Amino acid sequence: MLSKVVIANRGEIALRILRACRELGIKTVAVHSEADRDLKHVRLADEAVCIGPAPSDQSYLNVPAIISAAEVTDAVAIHPGYGFLSENADFAERVEDSGFIFIGPKAESIRIMGDKVEAIKAMKSAGVPCVPGSDGPLGEDNDENIKIANKIGYPIIIKAAGGGGGRGMRVVHSDATLTNSVALTKQEAGTFFGNNMVYMEKYLETPRHVEIQILSDGQGNAVHLGERDCSMQRRNQKVVEEAPAPGITPKQRKKIGQRCVDACNKIKYRGAGTFEFLYQDGEFYFIEMNTRVQVEHPVTEMITGIDIIKEQLYIADGQKLRMKQSDIEIKGHAIECRLNAEHSKTFIPSPGKIERYHPPGGPGIRVDTHIYGGYTVPPHYDSMIGKLIAYGCDREVALARMQGALDEISITGINTNIELHKEILADANFQAGGTNIHYLEKKLGI
Repeated sequence: MLSKVVIANRGEIALRILRACRELGIKTVAVHSEADRDLKHVRLADEAVCIGPAPSDQSYLNVPAIISAAEVTDAVAIHPGYGFLSENADFAERVEDSGFIFIGPKAESIRIMGDKVEAIKAMKSAGVPCVPGSDGPLGEDNDENIKIANKIGYPIIIKAAGGGGGRGMRVVHSDATLTNSVALTKQEAGTFFGNNMVYMEKYLETPRHVEIQILSDGQGNAVHLGERDCSMQRRNQKVVEEAPAPGITPKQRKKIGQRCVDACNKIKYRGAGTFEFLYQDGEFYFIEMNTRVQVEHPVTEMITGIDIIKEQLYIADGQKLRMKQSDIEIKGHAIECRLNAEHSKTFIPSPGKIERYHPPGGPGIRVDTHIYGGYTVPPHYDSMIGKLIAYGCDREVALARMQGALDEISITGINTNIELHKEILADANFQAGGTNIHYLEKKLGI
């Protein structure tokens, strides 16, 4: 097995990776910024290396510093977690060129899936259903772009080929605003992603966000672990996730899951990954593939009993997948609430010192977090401070347990979004299941 792994991330995912490594007897190296000396995983790791000041571009995005940390500690592999460099093909390539194992896909796979236009081409070639669109980047011919839009049918959405995180997208309802919208999206794409290529898709007005978790060893073996519903979103950022997705039948799961498995084998994908779909009127439409572990991976772990981080480590070690599709059994239901250091109404970030932290407990409750009483949430990074997961034999039990956990958890000294989660869990439409991706924003009036 891998002897020593550098954890190139921070917060709850870094602690999650450390725990998996410990269970497998793998030594760990925590690389951290000056602002993160007191993170729990930094204290627990076998070794810790400071890689720079608080700003991400000087620490967690500092490729030479991370690789140097691997060299001086005699590590053999680097786990990028999610965010930061996890989907950076150049980083993956640099890691492997430096003689280390990148715990994730090959750089080629990351590049293909990081370019939304190329990803759609690859998925269509593999038989994965996609949203009707321009089938390529939009050019400078405005009349041609209008023709494409009319062929697809309004409303349409302009998307940045290298986009993500809710940026680089613009909905268009008529010819009159199309040309200006294309130009603005190109400008935004160039600014945020260094790539001004954009493409066009049909805008689905009431879809759900349903994704398929896969594991693939790059040696011809792949499985899917069922689906998750991540439709409860604010500004394209997920707030609540659950698995399995309400209303998806075993027959639908088997069909779309197999197509994802076939696609992984066709592109020789290696590691954990997620196929994201818009789901409307009983049909799945591919939108992108995330070539890393997801924030919401715990709900899949709860309903399958499979430790996705451990499987990443086994695959990175060169081992063949340890399971077949027939071994995967989905039991019960799990819900995850993302806990953020922010105001529940204004969503203004709330860094600062946590005076008191009391986690919830009871059957089926899991808390993935790095916080503790006395910990100071820094202002330099994403506001997420943890994830609260509730599992039950069915959705009704999972909902009841999550509501109880939200009442039990106590975090003082900073603002959190716990009250927002209580409001969501009490909502009759959410309790019924199957709300679309626009539901939360309409509920909040934003």
